[in-house]
Amino acid sequence: MADQTACDAEGAVVLADLLRAHPLVPMERMAALAAGHAARLGFSELMIYVADLRHLSFLPLPGQRDPHGELLDPIPIDTTLAGRAFRNVEIVQADPTRVAAEPPQAGVGGPVRLWAPLVDGVERVGVLGVTAPVADEVTERRVTDLALLIALVVAGKRHASDSYKQLVRGHSMRVGAELLWTLMPARTFATDVVAVSAGLEPAYAVGGDAFDYALAGHTLHLSIFDAIGHDTSAGLTSAIALASHRNNRRQGIELLAASDAIDDAIADQFSTSRYATGILADLNIRNGSLTWVNRGHPPPLLLRKGRVAGVLDSTPDPPMGFSLGPAAGLARRRLEPGDRLLLYTDGMTEARSPTGERFGLERFADLVLRGEADGLAGPEIVRRVIHAVMDHQLGGLHDDATMMLVEWRPPGS
Repeated sequence: MADQTACDAEGAVVLADLLRAHPLVPMERMAALAAGHAARLGFSELMIYVADLRHLSFLPLPGQRDPHGELLDPIPIDTTLAGRAFRNVEIVQADPTRVAAEPPQAGVGGPVRLWAPLVDGVERVGVLGVTAPVADEVTERRVTDLALLIALVVAGKRHASDSYKQLVRGHSMRVGAELLWTLMPARTFATDVVAVSAGLEPAYAVGGDAFDYALAGHTLHLSIFDAIGHDTSAGLTSAIALASHRNNRRQGIELLAASDAIDDAIADQFSTSRYATGILADLNIRNGSLTWVNRGHPPPLLLRKGRVAGVLDSTPDPPMGFSLGPAAGLARRRLEPGDRLLLYTDGMTEARSPTGERFGLERFADLVLRGEADGLAGPEIVRRVIHAVMDHQLGGLHDDATMMLVEWRPPGS
């Protein structure tokens, strides 16, 4: 017990030193800084990878090299043990002599590579790889703590780092997509009561889809928008919708009036030549009371105990931007503990294969339920479903495809 306490204290000192040292270190030198501190914990060959924008591959932070002096290469998420650590949010052991094409498990005895997910809160940022002499309980705890700190540091620095943004992009980005990615929140959020996971494609060329959420006291605000078109004006339309909704809800304006304000804001800018469909919703996370207004948008799905418990139909109001009068279709539903709410745009269900086959609502819902049955966390379910839609259309979406999965899990559920 005394030895374990001493090890814990030593690890805490190293992590505290890293925490104090990082503020003035730019992203380009973070890997070197972390490697120096990791060596004090007995770790060598530290590697920090971040996930690309589409969560298909890992990219190494700048300046990292392998033991032979070669720059680290990107590695895929779906076919590697590093990817398994990311997908399942767990520590994974691997052969320390290989990176991307690891065998199913590490050999017995000797050094071992440990892959640990980099998670900022609940948002998966990437993975950390280190080589350790052994893989015992103390080692895994130290790797976990180191990964948590590195994730926090990287997530804090990325917002002011164009190097990071250039790194995680595999393609050039359209102006409308640049605008919307800047405005939208992180794709993952959670507390001990509620979790939100969102995804959007095509990541680099999104036109008018957008999602938003925010927690205020016991109310989780949710919204999803689909603006007509795929140009910069479509992105601006959704940006106006996002900004208007945030401005009004922060003033305590209720949902119907908030949707009317979006209607007016879009019409004022585009003189009724542009519009957006959308859902604005409030979830009381204490009692599960859901209130929403549907402005010409596909209705959400309610998922319960491995099945679709209902389509949340309501009296639809006109899309926002036409100035056709005030909204009137406020709807309410009481969720049960463990329920999931699925919001989406029609690009998810209307995606067509080269032969014309629609992806369809049934397949969409089934993939979400299958991921739930497999015990996957919300972010991984969303990642897989979004990529399934892209694969169905051979990667070339003709419309934006967006989804947001919300889980209500109060204590005792």
